[in-house]
Amino acid sequence: MARDDAPVLELTGVTKRFRAVEALVDADLVVHRREVVALVGDNAAGKSTLARIVSGVYVPDEGTIRLDGVVTELASPSSAFRHGVAAVFQELALAENLDVVANIFLGHEVIRGGLMDNDRMDHLARIYLDQLGGGIPLLHAPVSELSAGQRQCVAIARTLVGSPRLVVLDEPTASLSIAQTAQVLSYIEHLRELGVGVILISHSISDVRAVADRIEVLRHGRNNGAFDARTTRYEDVIAAITGASQWRPAQGGSRA
Repeated sequence: MARDDAPVLELTGVTKRFRAVEALVDADLVVHRREVVALVGDNAAGKSTLARIVSGVYVPDEGTIRLDGVVTELASPSSAFRHGVAAVFQELALAENLDVVANIFLGHEVIRGGLMDNDRMDHLARIYLDQLGGGIPLLHAPVSELSAGQRQCVAIARTLVGSPRLVVLDEPTASLSIAQTAQVLSYIEHLRELGVGVILISHSISDVRAVADRIEVLRHGRNNGAFDARTTRYEDVIAAITGASQWRPAQGGSRA
C-alpha cells in the first residue's frame, strides 16, 4: 500500500551492466513530491542510464525501485506510464507534420463512441499548456513551425496526459537560447507547483541552481555528492563531478 509520507521515488542499490561495462553501481536516488532533483555528472557518469531505468526503458540488474513506498517493477515505458512516470528525452520524438494537440495526445488519444474526441483533446491540451505557463497561442499550429522552447513545452505538456507523479527531463535546455532556456526553466517550476516530482538531467550548473531544490552527482556510475541547490558552492559541485572530492554520506544519513 502506498504511503502518504513516502518519497514519490526511491532507488536503492541500483546497478546496471552492459556486458563488461558497469553503467550504474549501487546507485541511490530519492525524489519527493514538489521537488526538483538535478542529476549532474560528466559524460558517461550514468545519468541517462538512471533516467532510462526510472522511465522503464532499461531494467536494473540489481536494486530496488519504490514509488510512494511500494516496490515497483518498471519493465517498459508503458508500464512506467501506467505507474505515473513520464519522461522527455533529448530526442523529443515529436511528429513534425502534426499539430500541437495531435503531438500531446499521440498514442493516448481520447476516444468517445469509437471516434477521436477532438473537442475534448483541444480542451485538455489548453489546460496542460496553461498549467505550464502558456507560451503556445495556437493549438493547431504544426510543430515544425514552433521554436525550440515551444517544442519543449509541447513535449512536457505531453507528460501531463497521464497525470504523472514523476517527470524525468533529460537535458531540456540543451542548445537553447538564453530566452528559450528561461522559458523551459519556468515550465519546470510549474511542474513543481502541480505537485509533481521532477528529475532534471543537465550539464548546466547555472540552470540547475536556478530551478532545482537538490543536486545529486554521479561519477563513474556511483553517487558522489548530494547538495542543496540554493546554498552549495559552485566549486563544491564541480569538485564532486570531476572527482576532486570523494563523497562520504553524513553519519546516520542517506546517500540520496
